[in-house]
Amino acid sequence: MYLELLGDASPHWPIPLHHEQAFGSKLLCQINIDLGGRFPDAAAMKPHPATSIETMQTTASLWFRELRDLICNEFERLEDELTGTPFQNQAPGRFTRKSWERDDSGQPGGGGEMSLMKGRVFEKVGVNISTVYGHFSEDFRKQIPGAIDNNGAFWASGISLVAHMQSPLVPAIHMNTRMIVTAKSWFGGGTDLNPMIPDDQDTADFHTALKACCDRHPPVSYQEYKEWCDRYFFIPHRNEARGVGGIFYDYLDSGNQDADFSFTQDVGSTFLDIYPRLIRRHMNQSWSADQREHQLLRRGRYAEFNLIYDRGTQFGLKTGGNVEAILMSLPPEAKWP
Repeated sequence: MYLELLGDASPHWPIPLHHEQAFGSKLLCQINIDLGGRFPDAAAMKPHPATSIETMQTTASLWFRELRDLICNEFERLEDELTGTPFQNQAPGRFTRKSWERDDSGQPGGGGEMSLMKGRVFEKVGVNISTVYGHFSEDFRKQIPGAIDNNGAFWASGISLVAHMQSPLVPAIHMNTRMIVTAKSWFGGGTDLNPMIPDDQDTADFHTALKACCDRHPPVSYQEYKEWCDRYFFIPHRNEARGVGGIFYDYLDSGNQDADFSFTQDVGSTFLDIYPRLIRRHMNQSWSADQREHQLLRRGRYAEFNLIYDRGTQFGLKTGGNVEAILMSLPPEAKWP
């Protein structure tokens, strides 16, 4: 999990545009990642207002950190609440944190903090935040809106999360939100549900929550973001979806920066509301050996997607990124028949 943006993957990371602190983990590789390779028309994106962008950078970075803390607290609360399953007599899990910094030829490039927990509800969950900055390579800057106009300089901050559960009845999940700044600025992110054993009510409740989130922020389109998510999280060699979908968006630059940030915050808050409810619905239920076996096989599909198709994973590994952060999204155990 390389915080879905660009992390410390680029070979050229010298001068910051602006920064507060070094935050989380898997960050920038999803500029062209969750997009299915689609980049917007750079001319259609609006230049950011110079008088307010630094304030928004600070505000966004602090929000991603606050959201991280809220999520970690709620997940530890779920660990405390477990009363069933073979793991009920084990000690509740707690997050451990590890900071990292990016350095390129002695120049600072930001960094991040990885939060990892292995517990009795969560077999493995990572909640990572990052704030990184520097310069895109000559080739890569041609693909990023505003990067050429800014001599390749960028700043990016975000949060990324992947949870793999002990119970095959509790769905795995992925969520990330981010802000990116070049000569332009935009927000992106989303969340998608990955049940090992699909549950129609879980799927319906998850999508209902996401639609309500989108509907609170017109002209945001739930249908557009849902279809975007479905296209990206598809495993071509298996001819099947990785999970039951969700929403994904990027290059959100409506001209109203506060509104775009408000929607991005609501995506995080909606995730924090709906996902723990799905966990509580199933976490104390017993499961069979066959269901566990099926869970491990489905995790194999998850691993296949991340290692073969995920552009963030590929870009990070090919450019010398933080390997521990890049691969944090992989399940702790998986099987292939």
